[in-house]
Amino acid sequence: MTQRALSLLALPYPSLVLDIGCGSGLSGESLTASGHTWIGMDISASMLAVALDRQTSGDLFLADIGQGVPFRPGTFDAAISISAIQWLCNADSSDVSATGRLSRFFEGLYAALKRGGKAVLQFYPKNEVQRRMITSAAIRAGFGAGLLEDDPGTKNVKVYLVLTAGAGSEGGGTGDVTNVVRGLEGVDVIDERRKGRGGVRGGDGEGRKGSKGWILRKKEQGRNRGKVIKADSKYTGRKRRPAF
Repeated sequence: MTQRALSLLALPYPSLVLDIGCGSGLSGESLTASGHTWIGMDISASMLAVALDRQTSGDLFLADIGQGVPFRPGTFDAAISISAIQWLCNADSSDVSATGRLSRFFEGLYAALKRGGKAVLQFYPKNEVQRRMITSAAIRAGFGAGLLEDDPGTKNVKVYLVLTAGAGSEGGGTGDVTNVVRGLEGVDVIDERRKGRGGVRGGDGEGRKGSKGWILRKKEQGRNRGKVIKADSKYTGRKRRPAF
């Protein structure tokens, strides 16, 4: 799966890669063999101890990704994660929300990547709700995103979230990341979402504060955070006449 992630990233050599949920360093070995420099982060001290015993070549960092990605902005060329980010959907106590953990992670990852940097995050969603939670959090953080599956419709299905941070090298703007992988054998593009931070902003005013598009996005954000939001109707965002 690490090699699959690297093939989707199509990185120049050498690149500095963040391995999220690096565990005992198995993915790091593939990164080293591919000529990349890497830094791994994981919440498990015992797994990192195994990586140290194996004398992996990457630097290791003990951290909970649900609390963010504590690196300087623009540090990494790319990031990978294998079978880790689905755990962000779990909350260990009532005062910790899965939505907050996902938000802190993706916002931290967006900042840590260079503009135009990419990330491929393989994960196993428990259900469709978790899939939507993860992809929505990535998009709210500002990523261009594509959700893909290998071996769809089988027990061996593997889900990959492919992300691009900010302006890419192609076309000078936030590109549809699915162009990176469209046409590859065995890959189905499952989900293509709006591009860029905050959605599309243009001359139609849909991105302007107070517009209907802006109001609908704010209501959706509230629903994702578990707030009680009034249902949308034909009157949503409609301008009212001045009251005398």
